[in-house]
Amino acid sequence: MTYAIQELVIRHVSPFDTEEITDLVAEAMWDGPVARWLHPDPVMRRRTSPRYFEIFVEYALQYGEVYSTADADDGRMCGVALWFPLTSMIPPPIDYERRIKEVTETAFDRVQQLDAALDAQHPLEPHHYLAFLAVRPTRQNEGIGSALLDRHHARLDRAGLPAYLEANDPRNRDLYLRHGYQVRSVIQLPDGPPLWAMWRAPMA
Repeated sequence: MTYAIQELVIRHVSPFDTEEITDLVAEAMWDGPVARWLHPDPVMRRRTSPRYFEIFVEYALQYGEVYSTADADDGRMCGVALWFPLTSMIPPPIDYERRIKEVTETAFDRVQQLDAALDAQHPLEPHHYLAFLAVRPTRQNEGIGSALLDRHHARLDRAGLPAYLEANDPRNRDLYLRHGYQVRSVIQLPDGPPLWAMWRAPMA
């Protein structure tokens, strides 16, 4: 399925793109504030990030909705959005705790703290959850993230469904504010960076 917007083609992603999606998400997020809090050592962070994000990419491809856009010249994926339609119950990732413990190594305790903090603030009412919005660092500030958001927001608005996410830095928070989100609360990690829990009501 394709959808043209802002001179980009947004498409649903097939399960065969798992490795490419994982590489993109890891490249975009391995050095973010939360990633640095989880793994202060940049060498270890760079090494473990792909295996960490692979868990969520596989999960989204199985139970979520994944959109991407690719470069028109070389076909390389340059942006991706991972959504979970939490309008009904979905099972947790298979062997989540074991896999997380294996891939995060010394950061396992902090991952548990992160998960607990996010779970404590996650809304219970039906909504779609944006788990990750990632754009390659070399392609940021081109409107790719906005195009990916607009693609799914249009569907949510037609269905009358809200959206929820956690912004992990002020720049991302401000992007989401421009797309109709409001800050519900600030999640403060122990000795770590804040995250902004944000909610978007459907628009007419």
